Amino acid sequence: MTGPLTVRRVDYGDARDVQALVELLDAYACDPAGGGKPLDPHVRAGLPQALHARSDAFSVIAWMQEVPDAPPCPVGLVNCFEGFSTFACRPLVNVHDLAVLPRWRGRGVAAQMLELVEVIARERGACKLTLEVLAGNAPALRAYARAGFAGYALDPAMGQAQFLQKIL
Repeated sequence: MTGPLTVRRVDYGDARDVQALVELLDAYACDPAGGGKPLDPHVRAGLPQALHARSDAFSVIAWMQEVPDAPPCPVGLVNCFEGFSTFACRPLVNVHDLAVLPRWRGRGVAAQMLELVEVIARERGACKLTLEVLAGNAPALRAYARAGFAGYALDPAMGQAQFLQKIL
């Protein structure tokens, strides 16, 4: 790394923060792990306001000081949403998107962002963090395991939980 890495919560009302959020999410969407297609223009335009309107949403961005005396550049993003665990009768926080620009992968950026996500989740009284990851994304699986994430099963005889979707 060329300078200090700063990880902080996104201010959805700050133009620089939301521009960085949209650019990082678009870079992730273009990556094979994110689907390989850029965000639709209506998503790019409407996402900051939509996130700002949701009390259950929060995001963090990692900023790297690449050039002395220049503004830091955004290098990583996590978008999170609060859910609810009926079994614990407490909130949970789902890590919905976690992206690090390719040049910055393998440098601990994701770990530092997840540390702040955990702090915020604890402040919200959350009982756990959840996330989904593609089975073929070995670097992400290793990073998540190092951060304390593991497969989920209520009863080992029933097997691990699987993530499913139905497009509407």
